[in-house]
Amino acid sequence: MFSAGDYPVSAASASRTLTELDARLVSCRACPRLVAWREETAAVKRAAFRDWEYWGRPVPGFGPSDASLVITGLAPAAHGANRTGRMFTGDPAGDLLFATLHELGLTSRATATHRDDGLELYGVRVTAPVRCAPPGNLPTTGERDTCRPWSVREWELLRPTARSLVVLGGFGWQATLPALRRAGWSVPRPRPPFGHGARATLEPADGAGGALTVFGCYHVSRRNVSTGRLTPAMLREVLTEAAHAAGLPVVRPGSG
Repeated sequence: MFSAGDYPVSAASASRTLTELDARLVSCRACPRLVAWREETAAVKRAAFRDWEYWGRPVPGFGPSDASLVITGLAPAAHGANRTGRMFTGDPAGDLLFATLHELGLTSRATATHRDDGLELYGVRVTAPVRCAPPGNLPTTGERDTCRPWSVREWELLRPTARSLVVLGGFGWQATLPALRRAGWSVPRPRPPFGHGARATLEPADGAGGALTVFGCYHVSRRNVSTGRLTPAMLREVLTEAAHAAGLPVVRPGSG
């Protein structure tokens, strides 16, 4: 149906819903280096997960199609989302992210272990600008750009309801702002710089629909947390502000 050469562009643009988009995304083989790495990792496995059947494919976004708050990171972790098939699921970064969202009343449970664990997100969708696990957790700029049509279409479909976005890390910031521009929001030139606590409001370029408030946050990586660059309190503060901007009710720490 879609030619291999332009699969991300043609398959993404033809998707009328997020369900269609996610279904087509998992068949993408556009980046040879990422395909080889994700499949090798799935075959070799980590000793702690030797009994797992790894996902080993592109990882779709997770959360309701009418989400008002979106969280995006970098790419799936080799033994996290590349293993479980769900964004931020099965690694320490996701452990902190989902525990904090649960503390704020935005998830049904505090832990995320596998796709069928019963976790639900309330008004929140989690995604990433690169959908395959990269070697060294570092995609190339070419891989980032090849993957962008998936994000552009995802944002086009989320545009009616999305009102706030939390970007985890500088890579995600640089990758996501161009996708937002192509999806219909006005992004200032020069682009707003990334930083923890950075905040920018993007108005719809055509004047239709609502603005999107973008928040910068250090990535929830194990390294950032272990060095104290990002603390649970720092993450909680950004997510709380973003939830308020999205119009989502938030549980105050200690009240729930």
